[in-house]
Amino acid sequence: MSASTFLLDTHALVWLISAPERIPQATLALLSDEANTLLVSAASAWEVATKHRIGKMPEAASMLANWEADIAELRAREIPISRQEALCAGSLAWEHRDPFDRLLAAQSMAWKVPIISGDSAMRTLPGLPVQW
Repeated sequence: MSASTFLLDTHALVWLISAPERIPQATLALLSDEANTLLVSAASAWEVATKHRIGKMPEAASMLANWEADIAELRAREIPISRQEALCAGSLAWEHRDPFDRLLAAQSMAWKVPIISGDSAMRTLPGLPVQW
C-alpha cells in the first residue's frame, strides 16, 4: 500500500491520544502506519482549548499541557490556518454551522487530503474526502 496523508478531525486527534479504542480498528491501523503522514490543524488546538475553557472538555487539561509532545508522539505535522482556508471555510455552501468543522473541511480540501472523522456532518459536504 502506498503512503497517504490525512488530516485529523479534532475528535479523532483527541481519541487517538486519550481513547484509541473509540476509533475503528481499520482506521486505527491506517493512523498507526508509519508510512502515512498525519496532519493536525491549528484549528484543533483552538477547538480543544476553547472546549476546555467553557467546560465541555475538562479532561483536556493534560492534553493542552502536553500538546507538542502528544503531536510528536503521533508523528504528526502541525499545519497553520491560512487566509485562503479561512475565507473558504466562511464561504462554504454548507448548512453545518460549527466554525471548527468548517475550517477543518476547508483545510482538507485545500491540502487535497482526506479528513479522518467519524462525524456524520462531515459526510454532508460535497467534495470533502472523509475517511473513517
